[in-house]
Amino acid sequence: MTRVQAKICGLNDAVSVKAAVDGKADYIGMVFFAKSPRAVTPAQAAMLTEHVPDTVKIVGLFVDPDDDLIRDVLAVARLDLIQLHGSESVERVLEIKKAFNIPVMKALKIAEKIDIENANSYVGAADMLLFDAKAPKSMENALPGGNGLVFDWRMLANVTPSLPWMLAGGLDAANVLEAVTISGAPCVDTSSGVEVKPGVKDPAAIARFLEAVRTI
Repeated sequence: MTRVQAKICGLNDAVSVKAAVDGKADYIGMVFFAKSPRAVTPAQAAMLTEHVPDTVKIVGLFVDPDDDLIRDVLAVARLDLIQLHGSESVERVLEIKKAFNIPVMKALKIAEKIDIENANSYVGAADMLLFDAKAPKSMENALPGGNGLVFDWRMLANVTPSLPWMLAGGLDAANVLEAVTISGAPCVDTSSGVEVKPGVKDPAAIARFLEAVRTI
């Protein structure tokens, strides 16, 4: 079995970035969405990622961004992957990919099987997919991601998405083995699962999560 990869998202302080790098995360994510408690500015992202080795891919998370925001980030910070976590259409994903010549990952919110089947529409536009839990309409102050919600991983069993993909949604050190075993995920992504409260990462929890992934 190929080694399962891991992404730590929503990093916004130097200690947590170091914990992710030291723990051998494959990806680290920076959030450029002002309403998120994990948001960073382009300048903060540049400072936090200045010494991140090339072996760790830096992901910029955007929610329905305009080109100017992406351009402002790229002017000062390295991004290896653009993550689109809003309601971006297939056409918009392709537009961003062509405009910036950087691989693009489209996040899809999952509540039922049809949400996964819709992923095929992004073939040819996105380079990767991320399956995250869809927040219920009744959830107050729900964010586009990082809500700590889990969806039914069985929906991904025996499904082979047409693009490389990651699994997100309420993952932590305690449930990531079960999540991968059921879904077959080749890569896992956590944010709230390694926090003491929204926007505040726990370096020890980051280390535990990455250790748990390594043992799969």
